[in-house]
Amino acid sequence: SSQCTPCILFNICKLHVMLQYKLIFCKLELSCSAADFDREDYRWNKTSYKEDFSCPVCYEIYKDPLVLSCSHSVCKVCLQKFWESKESRECPVCRRRSSKDPPPNLALKNLCETFSVEKIQRSSAGSEVLCSQHGEKLKLFCLEDQQLVCFVCRDSAEHRNHRFLPVDEAAVEFKVSSKTIQLWSLQFSNKNKDCKQNINNINVNHTQIQTQHTERRIKEEFQKLHQFLHDEEAARIAALREEEEQKSQMMKEKMEKMSREISSLSDTIRAIEEEMGAEDVSFLQTCIFSTKPHVCVFLSSAPVTLNPITAHPQLILSEDLTSVRYSDEIQNLPDNPERFDEYVAVLGSEGFNSGTHCWDVDVGGNTGWRLGVMTESAERKGAVYSRSGIWYMFYYDGKYYARSTPNPATLLSFNRKLQKIRVTLDWDGGKLLFSDAVNNTHLHTLTHTFTERVFPYFSTVCEFSPLRILPVKVRVSVEHQS
Repeated sequence: SSQCTPCILFNICKLHVMLQYKLIFCKLELSCSAADFDREDYRWNKTSYKEDFSCPVCYEIYKDPLVLSCSHSVCKVCLQKFWESKESRECPVCRRRSSKDPPPNLALKNLCETFSVEKIQRSSAGSEVLCSQHGEKLKLFCLEDQQLVCFVCRDSAEHRNHRFLPVDEAAVEFKVSSKTIQLWSLQFSNKNKDCKQNINNINVNHTQIQTQHTERRIKEEFQKLHQFLHDEEAARIAALREEEEQKSQMMKEKMEKMSREISSLSDTIRAIEEEMGAEDVSFLQTCIFSTKPHVCVFLSSAPVTLNPITAHPQLILSEDLTSVRYSDEIQNLPDNPERFDEYVAVLGSEGFNSGTHCWDVDVGGNTGWRLGVMTESAERKGAVYSRSGIWYMFYYDGKYYARSTPNPATLLSFNRKLQKIRVTLDWDGGKLLFSDAVNNTHLHTLTHTFTERVFPYFSTVCEFSPLRILPVKVRVSVEHQS
C-alpha cells in the first residue's frame, strides 16, 4: 500500500505524455499531408507581408492602425500601451515625437482586412490547416509550447527566443509506435488493478481501525460516567452524614438544655410544695411578704431550623442552625442537588403542606435580606429568582419590596426601619403574611393556591449582622391559691 500512490502518479504522468505525443503526432501528420510548402510564397511573406502588414510593436497584422506624423503606422492598442510605458508620445520606430491624436490609417486597415480574407480563402482551397490567429499555414512546431505555429507566430513576442522545427521533422521526432503505446496501456492496466486491490485492503484496515477507535472511545466515556456516578454517590452520602451529625448535635444540645430547665423547674416546684406543707403562720408570712405572687419559668425553642445541605457555600450557619450570615469566602461543600449554587440562600429543615405556621426573624442591622417560602420542586441551581415557586419580602438599598417569582417586585412604603419580621404561612388559605413582630403591625400579604410542600426561605448578603430566627417562649407558672 505504501507504493500505491507513487505508482499511480508515475503511470498517470506516463499516460499524459503518451496522449500528448499522440495528439501532436496527429496534428503533425495532418499538417504534413497538406500541399507542399510554397517557397516563393514564403519568401513573399517574409519580405512584403512582414514589412507592409505587420505592426512594429506586436509583429501581427494591423488592427485599427493609426498613422503618425512621421508616416509610420502602429496598431491603436499597441500605440496606447507603448506611450503609457514610455510616458512620452514618440514613434516606436523612429522615436520622433508625434501629435496627441494621430488619425486612423483607413487605407492600410482595408488592405490588411482584404489580405487576411484572401489568405484564408486561398488556404481553404488547398485544404491547409491554418493558424486561427493569423490565417497562415501551420508549417512550424514550437518545442517550448508544444504546438503548431505559423511564421507570423514565430516572429511574435509570444514565441520570442523559442526553438522551432519544421513540421515533418517534428512529426518524425515525436512519433511513438503503436506497440509501445499498447505496452504502456497494458502496464498501466495491471498497475491500476494492483492499486485498486491495495486501496480495498487499505479501506478494510481503515474500517477495522475506526471500529477499534470507536470501541475505545465508548469504553472511556462509560468509565467517566461510572466515575461520575461514584463521586455523586459519595457526595450524597457525605451530605447526608453531615446533616445527620449536625441534627444529632443540635438535638443533643436541646435535650441537655431541656434537662437543665426541667431540673430547675422541679427544684422550684419542690420548694413551693415545701412551703405549702409548712405551718400556717410560717406559710402566711411567706405569702404576705413574698415579692413574687407566683413563680414563672420560660422554656424557649426555635420554630424553624436551617437545613445545612441546602445552604449556599458562602453562607455561614450557627451551630444551633438558627442564624445565618454572608461570607466572601467560599466553603468547600459537596455540590449536592439540594444545595443552592448561584443564588445565596438556604431553606428550613421542615416543610409544610397544610395548616398555619409562624416564625419571627431578627433582621436588626442586616443591610440585605430575603424572607419567605419556596416550593419543594423549585429549581435550586442557577438564577432561581427568575423562576416560579418563590414568595418573599426583601430589603435592599434602604427600601422594602415584596415579590412572587417570576413577577416583578412591588415596592412597599414604610416610614420606619423594621427590626423583627414575622412570617405567617396559611397554607390552606393560600396566604403568606408579613408583619412587624415588634408591634404586630401588618406589612404585606402574598396570595397563592399552594399545591405542594413549601419550605421557609432565607437569603442574606450582609457579613456583619446575621439573620436570626427568634425562639418561641413557653410560659409555665405556679400560682398560689388562697
